[in-house]
Parts: sequence; structure tokens; C-alpha cells
Amino acid sequence: MYEYIFGKITESAPTYVIIESGNTGYFVHISLNTYSKIQNEKNYKLYLHQIVREDAHFLFGFAEKSEREIFRLLISVSGIGANTARLMLSSLKAGEIKSAISTEDVNLLKSIKGIGTKTAQRVIIDLKDKIDKTEIEESKNVTQDANVIYEALSALTMLGFAKSPAEKALKKIYIENNKINVEELVKKALKIL
Repeated sequence: MYEYIFGKITESAPTYVIIESGNTGYFVHISLNTYSKIQNEKNYKLYLHQIVREDAHFLFGFAEKSEREIFRLLISVSGIGANTARLMLSSLKAGEIKSAISTEDVNLLKSIKGIGTKTAQRVIIDLKDKIDKTEIEESKNVTQDANVIYEALSALTMLGFAKSPAEKALKKIYIENNKINVEELVKKALKIL
């Protein structure tokens, strides 16, 4: 099992990176959170998780050990594969997922594309005891962040906007400026929608 890879980033995209180490280029699947951290880097150290199947070998890379730890916990849940876990980590940060599981926030987990009520409940049931033992740092603003986005989303849906595109717009705006309040967030989202 590989622990990490350090090398030159020769190509990167939101879902993968090619990292050259020892004159070999490795194709490594990544989440959007990892992509945002390595975007302007020339050399980087990614923590790895390897999945070996009969027909292929896959490397999944993470900018932080905490993200890899959450990934490993998520793929231990029945019905969640590596790509779903990566999607979850692209939608929410590791600390946000930990917080959602700890507080049994089904709605936050359901806000991830492809995660329904049953899957969200299964994740919480399977990982609640395990997640509390992990050393994953939770963002101090996780609850505040979720509340700001939730309140803005409620306002937009009341105005008649579809939930999915509104949520995407809000998250995009909030990533660019996480100090924004609900009112400004809604105003900026209205200009996009």
C-alpha cells in the first residue's frame, strides 16, 4: 500500500492529477477540495489510497491526511464506492462531513448530488461511532457556513428558483467569499440565476 507520492505536477484537472515521481507519471484521482489546494503548485505531496481490482489499479490522492481518512471511512459504508466518496469530498470538506455525521445532519449529506435519504442515514449509522474517534479538524465555521447557505437557499426556493441550480450558484459564490452574509449571497445569486 502506498502512503504518499511527492513529485512534479505535470497535468491537473478538477478530477485528476498527473504527478511525475522517479521519472514515472502517475494518474491520481482527486476531489475538488484537493484540486483547489494544488492548483497553483508545481510540486506537491499527495496522500494516497490505492484500490486494486481485477481489471484495474486506481490511485486516489488527497492534499491532507484527514481527507483520506474520511474517504476510507466513507468507502467502508455499503453502497458507497470510491467515486461516490470522492464526489462527497468534492461537495463538502472533510470537517463538514465529520460534523454532518456527528450531528446526524441528514439534510447536509442529502445536499450532495447522488446521495439520497437512505444513503445519508446509512452513512450516519455506520460511521457515527467511528467518526468521533478520528482526528479530523472541523472547521470552526462549518455550522455557520451551512446555515448561511441553507438560509439563502430557502430564500431562493421561496422566490421560485429550482433548488439544484440555486444551490450550485450559492456554493460557487460562497467559495469565492466566505465572509458574505445571507442578504448579499442571495443578491449575487439572483444575478447569476
